[in-house]
Order: sequence, then structure tokens, then C-alpha cells
Amino acid sequence: MRASEKLYKAAEEAVKALAVALGLEEAQKAEEQGRWTAALLFTAVDKIAKRVGRDFKLWWGRAWFLHVEGFHEARLTAEQVKDDVEYVKFIVETAERHVGA
Repeated sequence: MRASEKLYKAAEEAVKALAVALGLEEAQKAEEQGRWTAALLFTAVDKIAKRVGRDFKLWWGRAWFLHVEGFHEARLTAEQVKDDVEYVKFIVETAERHVGA
């Protein structure tokens, strides 16, 4: 389902922006490697959650769920995807607060 992947991509880009804004080493490693890996994203999420609140990690879990179950496995209904929009919104809003600061 395309909607789930678009939501996940918004969350992923927000995590990347936060990692850069917070000066996390994962952002530097991604720059050196020329790409972000899932391992770098998850490690960055752990560090971000320690700074902005542990709920961030839970929100990311929902975004990852959308990525895997909604896009790769195509097992989610439109209603199930819609139920997780708020978590991606929380991730993006957190990034907006910290990136512009």
C-alpha cells in the first residue's frame, strides 16, 4: 500500500534530519557510507528517544510496522494504516521543533 510507505518515508526523513540536527554520530556514518542503513536508523532512534522522550521510540516502531506490514507485506487495510498516521505526525512534529531550533 503506497500510503503506508509514504508515511514511513516521512518518518525516516524526520529521523535523519533529527540525527543531523542533534549531531549524532549515525548521521556522520551515513554520510561516510553514502547511505542510511536500518541499523543506523534504529540506533539514531534510540539516541533521539533518550533526548526527546521514550515515546519517540514507540512512534518509530509504528512507522517501521507500516513499512514492513503495510508496504513490503501488504497486509494492512486502509483503516489500519490510517490508525497509525498520528504516530508519524508526532515524529515529524518532533523533528520540526528540533531541526529549526
